[in-house]
Amino acid sequence: MSGDHEASRTAAALAGLTAQPPADFALRVLRRAGIPRETYDTYVRLDIAVGGLFVAAGPEAVTGTALDAGGLTAAAFEELHRSRTHRSALRSAKPFPGVTSALRTGRARRLPIDLSPLGPAERAVLEAVRAIPAGQLRPVGWIAREAAVAPEAVVGALAANPAPVLIPCHRVTYDIGTPCDAGQVPDVGDALRAAEGIDPRRVAELRSSGVVYLGSDTTRIYCHPTCAHARRITPPHQVPFRTAREAGRAGYRACKSCRPVAV
Repeated sequence: MSGDHEASRTAAALAGLTAQPPADFALRVLRRAGIPRETYDTYVRLDIAVGGLFVAAGPEAVTGTALDAGGLTAAAFEELHRSRTHRSALRSAKPFPGVTSALRTGRARRLPIDLSPLGPAERAVLEAVRAIPAGQLRPVGWIAREAAVAPEAVVGALAANPAPVLIPCHRVTYDIGTPCDAGQVPDVGDALRAAEGIDPRRVAELRSSGVVYLGSDTTRIYCHPTCAHARRITPPHQVPFRTAREAGRAGYRACKSCRPVAV
């Protein structure tokens, strides 16, 4: 009987060798070996409204993200991250502090994100993008003003975004109102905006009518149409404007929250 028991234990142990290792197995090995944490990044895959999001981070900041739209696998993300940062990313069981909350609320402006590999103009553009509240849109002209760069520099900077979703480039439109979505997989931008409650039909209706700003005839303030203040204006009190100059001539003041800019 003892022989049978020992054989069963041995078989069970051998069967365990064929099982998949824990997701953070490589990370545990490096820690046990005493490899400095500063020499590599870790990453997790998190479920969000539009699918999965890979999020990599170093000890101090998020270093990159990528949506798994288009079939991006963990191995492919690791290679993509290595080619962009020249750092290995190892699977972890825990996300960087603050990431889960930022994804849940759509507010990631205070989340540390490493933009050091980018140039000054690109960093300025992406920092301006981070200021766009969830559920709102801003045109390229607004981004250019906030970042103090030429408008033609904005789209290139958006395409260089190392942290999609956390840096919400899907909230940027061209000055005529159409989505910019530079560097995004087709349809992903629409899905991200829908997840934030942005009504694409309403935005398209305003765009086709040439409406760039909405004013309130009670407060005499005009805003970007997706501004939280503009969404509270009931239809009977909405006043459409094509330009900021037109609104100013009509006696309306710019919203201090969304800070509209003439396009």
